[in-house]
Amino acid sequence: MTATYTTLELERRGAADWLTLNRPESLNAMNPVMVAELHAYFTALERDISARVVVLRAKGRAFCAGLDLKEIGPRLATMSGEAVYAEQRALSRLIVAMRRCPQPIVCLLQGTASGGGFALALAADIRLATPDARMNAAFIQIGLSGCDVGVSYHLPRLVGASVAAELLMTGRFLAPERALALGLVSEVCAPEALEPAATRLVEELLRAAPLALGLTKQGLQSALSAGSLEAAVEVEDRQQAMLATMPEFRERVAAFLARMAGR
Repeated sequence: MTATYTTLELERRGAADWLTLNRPESLNAMNPVMVAELHAYFTALERDISARVVVLRAKGRAFCAGLDLKEIGPRLATMSGEAVYAEQRALSRLIVAMRRCPQPIVCLLQGTASGGGFALALAADIRLATPDARMNAAFIQIGLSGCDVGVSYHLPRLVGASVAAELLMTGRFLAPERALALGLVSEVCAPEALEPAATRLVEELLRAAPLALGLTKQGLQSALSAGSLEAAVEVEDRQQAMLATMPEFRERVAAFLARMAGR
């Protein structure tokens, strides 16, 4: 993918994109330009099969402090309800685009991930954090509902309804140790170990067949929303039947059987 951004940095490493939020002077708070650029990037991924994994990270001491209220706040006071709704929809469509893209998203968290920044982290598939990471749904602390930009959908599915209610209704910060215990993050590691840990994870993800990896993300998301076991199994059955006809499946099975025969 070739694109020029003003609030992001994009580096392609093999088949993985390393996408960096680049507004460290504002704690990577999201202004309209960043929201638009993130939306454009993740929307394009639906068609860019050359990128198979995305690592989402940030420059500076914070992952993302949420919406840039210094820039957007004064404008909101003068905007009509229709204009405010359009701004809201722009942000929520970004979260939907992150879930729609077939590439697994690995999020690297350091420092603060508040409000919309927390929403970005929750929209990823796998999260790694440093010991100083602090996450919260800050919306209720500024007079808004705690349910915003997909957080009310993702959070209870990740940590359960009781913990989600606590976090959404109080805006309380979630420390990385508790996030690890809850399964919200997969690993907590020192700042200097964060990128190496992500690199190892990316290498493991890229060992999977390309289509199988994308369909695993799709199938997992479908299962989390499924109304029954039968509905989830229907999706699994279709995916497996399709993948079993692919040349890569036959090649990998043959290689596996050859290794077994050589033991």
